[in-house]
Amino acid sequence: MNPIEQTAESRELVLTRLIDAPPEQLYRAWTEPALLKQWFCPKPWTVASAELDVRAGGTSIIVMRSPDGQEFPNQGVYLEVVQNERLVFTDAYTSAWETSAKPFMTGIVTFTPEGGKTRYAARVLHWSAADRKTHEEMGFHEGWGKATDQLAELVASL
Repeated sequence: MNPIEQTAESRELVLTRLIDAPPEQLYRAWTEPALLKQWFCPKPWTVASAELDVRAGGTSIIVMRSPDGQEFPNQGVYLEVVQNERLVFTDAYTSAWETSAKPFMTGIVTFTPEGGKTRYAARVLHWSAADRKTHEEMGFHEGWGKATDQLAELVASL
């Protein structure tokens, strides 16, 4: 493995699932605020609000609420949007090309048809290996895993 591949790998976390729903339903759950609010945080956390301008260059503001009522706004920008196939977003920008105070990650979510279901992949690239480690220690696999379970349950009901 060359040094560039090692560096990229050391900054990446990935979650994949085969979900029994078409890509269109998963895409809707990621791009419609009312749906996103139902699954995006692992319970007992909730989404207090979600504003999504789903287009390349559009902003998103998702406010997560802890069980004790603390709110955590997450602001970012969509870098790429391919309907029913792919979303790429980052917290490196807060709007347009205004940089955030502390960039942490870029997310790449893909929805690939597979045998009447969807291969869902969430790939998270961090700005540093330390950021990746922090995200993993925060419970990336458990938290994103629970949220993905909630996503699968929601799209099954659409």
